[in-house]
Amino acid sequence: MKPVTVSIGVPQTPEQVYDFLDVMAHHERFTDHYLSDWRCGGPARGVGARATVTAALGGTKTGVAIEVVEADAPRRIVERNVSAGGRRLAHGTYTVEPLPAGGARVSFTYAWERAPLADRLLAPVVRATMRRANRTVMRRLATELDRHAPADGM
Repeated sequence: MKPVTVSIGVPQTPEQVYDFLDVMAHHERFTDHYLSDWRCGGPARGVGARATVTAALGGTKTGVAIEVVEADAPRRIVERNVSAGGRRLAHGTYTVEPLPAGGARVSFTYAWERAPLADRLLAPVVRATMRRANRTVMRRLATELDRHAPADGM
C-alpha cells in the first residue's frame, strides 16, 4: 500500500517540536480522537519508548503496539506500529524541518510494510481514512505545541 503523508507548519523551532514529540506520553494529547487506552512503557523518550493503544478508525477497533525505533534529534522520529494480531506492520515517521521564515514544518508519514487482506482490498478507503485522521492529528499537534512551547517564548 502507498504511504500517507500529512504536514503542517508551526511557529515553534524544530528543536521545540522535536522535544515535544520525543516524549511518547505527549502523543496521547493530539491523537486521542482515534487512539485511546494509552499505556506507555520503556523510557519516556527516545528509542525504546513505547505505548499500547486502542485504535478506532473506520468503524473498527484494534490494539496497536507502538515503539520508537529511530530518533535523530531534531529532525526525525520513526515509530514501528504492530496491530491486527501482527498482520499489520507499519512505520510512522515524524520529520521536522525548519521553515525559511522561522518555525518548522512537521510531517507525518504512515507507511505499511504488511497489511491484512481487507486493508489491501480497501486500500483507497483505508488510505483516505488514515489521511483524514492524521490531518486532524497535525491540527491538534499544532494546538498542543502552542500550549507546551509558545512560539513567543512566554
